[in-house]
Parts: sequence; C-alpha cells; structure tokens
Amino acid sequence: RAYLNLATVMLLGGFWHGAYWQFIVWGAYHGALLIAERLIGKKSFYARLPRLFRVLLTFALVVISWVPFRANTLGEALNVLGAMFGLLAPSPGAPLLHGVVFSTHGLIMMAICLLVTTFRTQAWDFAERLSWWKILVLTSLFFVSIGSMFAQSSNPFLYFQF
Repeated sequence: RAYLNLATVMLLGGFWHGAYWQFIVWGAYHGALLIAERLIGKKSFYARLPRLFRVLLTFALVVISWVPFRANTLGEALNVLGAMFGLLAPSPGAPLLHGVVFSTHGLIMMAICLLVTTFRTQAWDFAERLSWWKILVLTSLFFVSIGSMFAQSSNPFLYFQF
C-alpha cells in the first residue's frame, strides 16, 4: 500500500506541474526512486558505500530527473538523455554549456556545493548552533547565489511561465 501511495503522490506532483508527458515522466521517475529506496531497505549496498559516493549517486539520479522536467517535449528530453549517456550526438548548442559551466565562477560554486554536501553535519545541526562566522558564511553564500541568478542573460524561471 505504501508503494502505491508513493507512486500516486509523485504522479500527482507531476500533474501539478503541468499536464505534459515530461512532467508525468518526472513524477513517475521520482515515485520509482522512492519505491526503490523502500524496497532495498536500510541495510542495502547503498548504505555501505562511502558517504561521498552516496552523495554523488543521489546527485546523478536527481540530475537525470530534471531533464524531462525542463525539456519542452518528451522527445527533447529523450534526446538530451541520449546525449548525456553517449547514445546520441549532442545538439549544436551543447558546446556553449561547456563555456558556461566550466567558468571560474561555476567551478568555485561547484566546489563549495561539494564541500557543503560532504560535511558530516546536517543542515539543521549546523543551524541549531549559529555563530557569527556561520551567519557570515550563510549570508555570503545566499548573496552569491542570488547574484549568480541575476547575472545570467537568460533566466527562464519555470514558475514565471505560468
């Protein structure tokens, strides 16, 4: 019953974002991941992996899920996924991505994210004992993130399109 509930909720989450196939696929994929997590249990191979590998695997699975979510059509999502896994040639615009992602600013942001995700302390533990240096770090990261969003020439925030 729990598996059916997980699948239903995630499919409804996909419908909530829009009545397009790519959103339905996004919801079904997340539902399948949640069901798989429940099926393998807490004593799985995943739990025995080093923390960094668990973080990277989870990140990769989530990145894959955002492809159908952001694609304009299901066909476009399949093309992007095929290119990600080396099954199809990348689109002509793909070289632009290399220049944007692997800029100095982008690499610094990725390094900060990697450091933050590999800390043993969870976010709520970090926030419980706030000190001046933590407030300074969090505030700085917040403003860098906001600055990064507004520095882009195109910022098609999904919910502004509705």
